[in-house]
Amino acid sequence: MMDFVAIRKLIEHDIQAVNVLIHKSLYSEVALVNTIGDYIVNSGGKRLRPMLLLLSAKVFNYKGTNHIDLAAVIEFIHTATLLHDDVVDDSKLRRGQPTANNIWSNEASILVGDFLYSRSFQMMVNVKNMRVMEILSDATNIIAEGEVLQLLHCHEPDTSEENYLQVIERKTAKLFESAAQLGAVVNNQPSEYEQAMVTYGMNIGTAFQLIDDVLDYTGTVENVGKNIGDDLAEGKPTLPLIYALKQGDSEQKKILYKAIKEGIKDRTIENTRKELEFIQSIILSTNAIEYTKQIAKKKVDNAIEALSILPSSSYIEALHSFATFAINRTY
Repeated sequence: MMDFVAIRKLIEHDIQAVNVLIHKSLYSEVALVNTIGDYIVNSGGKRLRPMLLLLSAKVFNYKGTNHIDLAAVIEFIHTATLLHDDVVDDSKLRRGQPTANNIWSNEASILVGDFLYSRSFQMMVNVKNMRVMEILSDATNIIAEGEVLQLLHCHEPDTSEENYLQVIERKTAKLFESAAQLGAVVNNQPSEYEQAMVTYGMNIGTAFQLIDDVLDYTGTVENVGKNIGDDLAEGKPTLPLIYALKQGDSEQKKILYKAIKEGIKDRTIENTRKELEFIQSIILSTNAIEYTKQIAKKKVDNAIEALSILPSSSYIEALHSFATFAINRTY
């Protein structure tokens, strides 16, 4: 099993090429676009989605350079969603640093996010592959739908597990799916291999978000890079909360229901801290964290199983390890 450093080392040359292209493609004659773009792209992200695309391409022994372009496109799309998310959620901290909207303004963050979206489409056109265009344009549309679905479920305690999984499959997992799929597409692989990568990416992306849900209640600001309890503060019914609501006693359910309905970030700092700690104790006592981890583990098992039809290689081993990282990480 490879650790994260070993996975990166396997594709280090390609990662460096992606970083060069990202910096080159960020350039704009409008200074504020450069400033905010540089800030968010260079703020410590792990480049997981570009890495997934690069690994997928190498699984099929790709010899061209389009995977570099598409990895940068994937990162730009992801970064645009972060800029927009932070405005919608009124977030103050991401990756351990103040959010762009917190430094500059909501308006600037939204507009630079729009710039990154449009730049990503300029870049994908250069690949000159209509199948690629179809996959990425569909993905951005589905991600936007996921954002709207999440907004609809905010402050809605009766959100079901099924509905929540639908949100994260659209909002988060879809871009992982596209990254994995594109590695097969640029290699003109048969449909069964392409579908294997689709299944792998969707399951890994879902598991990744589920562990984010866990870390929102069990992580630290230093490790996670955002304020703990942010999801609850915004009234988001993530899986740990949904499960705790189902398993808790009547008093616990009443407390969780009220917290989701109202959120907890408009109280004093001291009261917010106490309420969050109490809610964390409810989540732990109902085994909601373990349940969420179990669902994430099933998704990872599904992802690894999907790869079983592909020939063994160091890149397949890296994808196995990538999947394990998704559920064992602490940040």
